[in-house]
Amino acid sequence: MTDTELLTKRFRELAKKGENYFTFTDFLGLSEQSVLKSALSDFPQSYTLFGGALGCERVMARFGSPSELGYEENFPIRIIEISPKSEKFAERLTHRDYLGAILNLGIERDILGDIIIREYKAYLFIKEDMLDFVTGSLTRIRHTEVVLKEATELPEGELFRTKRIKIQANGERIDAVVAKVFSLSREDSALLFKRGLVFINGAECLSVSKALHPSDIVSVRGYGRFIYCGYESLSKKGKLNIDIDLYI
Repeated sequence: MTDTELLTKRFRELAKKGENYFTFTDFLGLSEQSVLKSALSDFPQSYTLFGGALGCERVMARFGSPSELGYEENFPIRIIEISPKSEKFAERLTHRDYLGAILNLGIERDILGDIIIREYKAYLFIKEDMLDFVTGSLTRIRHTEVVLKEATELPEGELFRTKRIKIQANGERIDAVVAKVFSLSREDSALLFKRGLVFINGAECLSVSKALHPSDIVSVRGYGRFIYCGYESLSKKGKLNIDIDLYI
């Protein structure tokens, strides 16, 4: 049985149990979310996706309906605030630095959600049963001594920041838009689809000719993600003037 088949079987088992009580997955990456949507396309049981805050890319799935079960159960997600012991001597750490240090503790990626970086601090979404282990084990990232504690709230302002950019394309085909957003050739853009690296709203996209619609969230593994906002007008040469909100 392939990994996809095993994952499909697991999702369907959790969905079946969700008819009687809430069940949860670990954090799912884009590929796993795509499998989930395919696995349950013909399954009547409802599920909800959440990563700890609106806009998270890595999410858990909760199976079960509050209206049908008669009660509510929160997602088992906590937030860890990671800050330098002394900001004066702290490095500017990257997402790779934080993630690598946490994984070096010997834990699996699927217990970790998104990591939000704000100046010298980071906020990590984590499965709640691993909160104490991580906060008690991680003391240094690269050359920076760090302090970890559970965060009671997230930083103020927009959590996932975007910047508005404008591109021109011949149409709303996803391969053309991806090529323009990430400054790729159409050939290189098409290769991303063949390698299974392009996702629309969490579902893998294999068709280079699929048309985008306003509010679609496009994720390209290794490059980034953006919100397709639609086009405003036509250029003098007949191309579409398209608005994109690029996550930064």
